Amino acid sequence: MVQNITNLEVPRPQPQLPNHVLDFFSLKGKVASVTGASGGIGYEVAIGLAQAGANVAMWYNSNPKIEEEVGELSKKYGVKIKAYKCSVTDSAEVEATIDKIVQDFGKIDIQVANAGVGWSNGPILEYCEKAGREEVDKQWHKVLDVDFSSIYYVARATGKYFKKQGHGSLVLTASVSGHIVNIPQMQAAYNSAKAGVIHLGKSLAMEWAGFARVNTVSPGYIETPLTDRLSHEIRDNWIKYVPMGRLANPRELVGAYLYLASDASTYVTGTDIRVDGGYCAF
Repeated sequence: MVQNITNLEVPRPQPQLPNHVLDFFSLKGKVASVTGASGGIGYEVAIGLAQAGANVAMWYNSNPKIEEEVGELSKKYGVKIKAYKCSVTDSAEVEATIDKIVQDFGKIDIQVANAGVGWSNGPILEYCEKAGREEVDKQWHKVLDVDFSSIYYVARATGKYFKKQGHGSLVLTASVSGHIVNIPQMQAAYNSAKAGVIHLGKSLAMEWAGFARVNTVSPGYIETPLTDRLSHEIRDNWIKYVPMGRLANPRELVGAYLYLASDASTYVTGTDIRVDGGYCAF
């Protein structure tokens, strides 16, 4: 006997869709939450969702500068924007933050789980010889905790509201590193975590098919404060393997997130969108 994966006895009704194509992308009246929103990809995604009409909760941890900006951003875009400090590796703190967002905004329609860190320690065995097993294990768990476990914490805490509401869109930031092994850098921890994010997204899409959509975005090499600090040699090596011959501006990712957050993608779940300049097609 085949199990009904949606746990529904009848098909879900067709959504009420707008008549004009641009209205598909409007987020007016919706509430969006973005982790890792104090800079880089998360900041640009949060701003893009606000520009599309969403009220936005912007998460940060170590960079409180966003606390000073949300008032001006709210006035600029004519929506409600609030900042929330949260350590995404703390399951209880994540759940309390989601609860506070729903309390402040009344609901949550869109959750972007974006916070992450990289691995810059090179091959595991060489790093172990240099730094010792305990230090390597510490850094391994840090990457897995931030890049993978935190995604689970955010998903679980948000999912209970999606299920109660009967709708929601969860968008997870993965990476091309979850599809292939990047060169020349060696980053087994990061690659493994991002591959896990992609599969977690697909798995939750199946579990939540009856009430919410879950998708992932896999960025390629992006111009961020982190990559700006890298040597020209490393950046030039990356670009050699990007068919479009350059790194991306973080704003070039916003369209993918907006699509997955909006009614333009009401029949899209369990999908990953690569925004990589052709890197994975090389």
